[in-house]
Amino acid sequence: MNIGLLTFNTLFRGDSRARIRALAGILEDSPYDVVCLQEVVSPRNLAALRAATPSYPHIAHGPSFPLVRGGLVTLSRRPIVRRHYRPYRFIGRPRLEGLLRKGALLTRVQLGDEHVTIVNTHLTANKDTDWDLANPYTRIEAGELAQLADLLAHPALTDPLIVAGDLNVPRSSPVLRDFRDATGLADVLDGDPATTFRPTPKVSLEPIDQILATPPLRATTTLVFQDEIRLADGRSCYLSDHYGIAAAFST
Repeated sequence: MNIGLLTFNTLFRGDSRARIRALAGILEDSPYDVVCLQEVVSPRNLAALRAATPSYPHIAHGPSFPLVRGGLVTLSRRPIVRRHYRPYRFIGRPRLEGLLRKGALLTRVQLGDEHVTIVNTHLTANKDTDWDLANPYTRIEAGELAQLADLLAHPALTDPLIVAGDLNVPRSSPVLRDFRDATGLADVLDGDPATTFRPTPKVSLEPIDQILATPPLRATTTLVFQDEIRLADGRSCYLSDHYGIAAAFST
């Protein structure tokens, strides 16, 4: 089984539509079979993305009114034979991002005679950037990962699994370790400590975007979208406050 995958948090704030259009142009020239995007919140951005990525004829997302559910969109050049969006049960303190009904977008992709189920997800942001188990946001993230682990344990999910997205939990976190132990998924980045969130003078985070997979799936990975790009009107900017992770999978 061979498949190229990208996961990328597109950043919903700022000039998001112009950046989405620039991203679409990059994707059209890319080698990725499947693209897992987060923070595609606006239905108009979703429409712009679909119109500008004809080489990705297959798409999965949840309800898109009034906002794209969870901000999650999965594009595929390979046939999608099943799609399902599962929102996380709301737990913990009230927060604005609760309006998105964050969750997990499951997509079953056909690869010739084989299939793989790809899970695109985005967990609650840790506003304190404190992943101690006593922190309220960490407890919310742990609860969402427990819900995801229960979902992935469903007996109907017999395909190899790939979980990708902005988990908002560092790669070294015990919370993520417990999730891997519960699901049997492996970190295809093998604990790489390189940040996936663009550092600023005020914030420098451990890697919070992740790709996990069922052994024996393995991948070579690369951080992408680290440099500025040029928008259609000539302005230069970064595609997002995150980097993307590209993974070439094989067995």
